Amino acid sequence: MSISTESLGALNVFVQAAETRSFTVTGRQLGVSSSAVGKAIARLEDRMGVRLFHRSTRAITLTPEGQMFLERCRRVLSELEAAELELAQTRARPAGQLRVSLPLVGMLMMPTLTAFMETWPEIELDLDFSDRLVDVIEEGFDAVIRSGEPTDSRLMTRRLGSSGFRIVGAPAYFERHGTPRSTAELAQHRCLHHRYPSTGRLEPWHIEGLAEGALPRTAISSAIEPLLDMAEHGRGITCLPDFAVRAHCANGRLVAVLEDAAKGSAEFRVYWPSNRHISPKLRAFIDFMAERLFAGEPKR
Repeated sequence: MSISTESLGALNVFVQAAETRSFTVTGRQLGVSSSAVGKAIARLEDRMGVRLFHRSTRAITLTPEGQMFLERCRRVLSELEAAELELAQTRARPAGQLRVSLPLVGMLMMPTLTAFMETWPEIELDLDFSDRLVDVIEEGFDAVIRSGEPTDSRLMTRRLGSSGFRIVGAPAYFERHGTPRSTAELAQHRCLHHRYPSTGRLEPWHIEGLAEGALPRTAISSAIEPLLDMAEHGRGITCLPDFAVRAHCANGRLVAVLEDAAKGSAEFRVYWPSNRHISPKLRAFIDFMAERLFAGEPKR
């Protein structure tokens, strides 16, 4: 059955009648006569080729086919209402509170988040930094940024970008301790390590052929900011995501070495509940982060 404006009107009459169990009450709600409701249902039944209601002098009840059709109609009308709402929202300026969960490394995304706040001052960011596995829907988050592939079918997702890794240290450190010319020479240096808070394991330096435990453990931190601070103050060298050290290398506070040694990359995605309509504030956040967080990276 093709869907026309008349058909959608008939579906609405059918749903109302199914919920009220009365042509009279339905007619009163819609501002038409009970006979008009009955005729609309009869025409719909003729088009469908099935009986949707059992009729008696006292009440109407759904047939098995009518019950099945009711579920479909509710979904159709719900999607239509959602589409109308989304179109209306596109004319609204993004505003209101936005609850976002980010990994601990997300603290290094603050320059992008600050730029977002400057661009959309009417959006109030409520940021939760944690590496734990959050339940986006149950905990009421509007969006979650995490690394790795999607695993929850209840969520929509968009790739933000990926970051490679760089081995970095302060210029003063390399002046005192020398610059490593090979990965084997890393064992002679003061190495600063990141520990995954969720597992307690050390994050590898993503160097092929480097045995676990081969590097000295001068310092270990469950957050990346202390590693950056220690590296900047010449306390050692560390291997961190490119986006975390890009600005530091650009202004000369850190220097990257063995540029081709660290392999692999970390991919970041934003997730949001699939059963919710994307509000203007959420759409603004997703689009902004996708365009700005990893500028120049290809999106899929």
